[in-house]
Amino acid sequence: MPVSMRSVLPTLAALLLGYALIQIGNTLQGTLLSIRGNMEQFSPTQIGAVGSAFWAGIVIGSLWAGRVIMQVGHTRTFAALAAISASAALLHILIISPAVWIAARALTGFCFAGLFIVVESWLNASVTAQTRGQVLSVYGMTGLIAGIGGQMLLPTGDPASFQLFCFVAILICISLVPTALSRAVAPPHAVSDTRINIMQLYRQSPFGVVAAVLCGITTSSFFALGPLWAQERGLSTAEIAIFMACGTLGGFLTTWPLGWLSDRMDRRHVIIGASGMAAAILLVIINFVPLTVPAWLLFVYVAIFGGSVIPTYSIVTAHVNDMVRPGEFVAAAGGLLILQGVGSVIGPVIAGFAMTEFGRLGLLYVFILAQALMAIWGAYRSLQRAAPPTEEKENFVVEPTIPVGTRLEGT
Repeated sequence: MPVSMRSVLPTLAALLLGYALIQIGNTLQGTLLSIRGNMEQFSPTQIGAVGSAFWAGIVIGSLWAGRVIMQVGHTRTFAALAAISASAALLHILIISPAVWIAARALTGFCFAGLFIVVESWLNASVTAQTRGQVLSVYGMTGLIAGIGGQMLLPTGDPASFQLFCFVAILICISLVPTALSRAVAPPHAVSDTRINIMQLYRQSPFGVVAAVLCGITTSSFFALGPLWAQERGLSTAEIAIFMACGTLGGFLTTWPLGWLSDRMDRRHVIIGASGMAAAILLVIINFVPLTVPAWLLFVYVAIFGGSVIPTYSIVTAHVNDMVRPGEFVAAAGGLLILQGVGSVIGPVIAGFAMTEFGRLGLLYVFILAQALMAIWGAYRSLQRAAPPTEEKENFVVEPTIPVGTRLEGT
């Protein structure tokens, strides 16, 4: 192991353990709220709004949490936001109301944005240029693995009871322990104050800007309303957990192969292929999969779907990095994360409304439309601008799926 990597392992281990615990609680809570909301007779539109509220909180928190870190430091910020988000998790079970759930989920998103910024900025400031790509890739893969673990915790309790909500709060509280007891010291000035210019980013990569929004629409709709779709399809609680975990597992398994492929050809062509595969598998489900199909076959389909859509954002980010100047990487990444966040806010609302109007097929229609638009836009942009030579490409890095960023610049 290189000395530079060995030197950051203590910091890496503590932060990643805390991050993993947060992500386990987060994915468990997202699936749990969808299932419990349906049990409480919430409409798909209301359930979608609950999911959308989380991403709205993420976007707002990503723009403001950096200031809190600068004022009170990483450890205090992490502790305060974890305490608030654990309390918000319990609020869902104390007051069963769509309005309260929307507000509580938005508060959770705001806090989680701050928690993720603490981890990401601490990691970024603790590593060297030589190890940053490796560390951030480990960070992104940790989030996917933790997401699978969170989904698989769903069958350990009854969604109609209070135990799972308490479990979410416990996981968030325990995430404090590795960070609080770590000997690692948070670096000063670890939070970037980079300003983001969305219009400039669009001029540099029109495909990347649009694709980031469509990535947000697809992934947020899947995690917010996928459990509801599976529940209405007739799956049991344990099968819903496996269904959602398989979607994340598919993304975990294909992220590196697709990233490797995108380093060796036009990244837009890889995204077009992945989008086409996602749309194709959804069309198969709509037209050829009867209600009586065994659950394991749905697990296979959702794994293919997740393997097609979850890695896309990382490839989009790599494509944009190929198009901008080296000194603009931070601003470009922040801009893409904000755009993904915007898509994540509107996605569950649109998908929830579609499910209210067209039943469970409405969710699949939204997915197909988003993936088709991405493929068409990618094909068009490929005709307008050639891909950069392979030797000029930036290295592929696995990106987290949670959108956090820095301050926007007015345009």
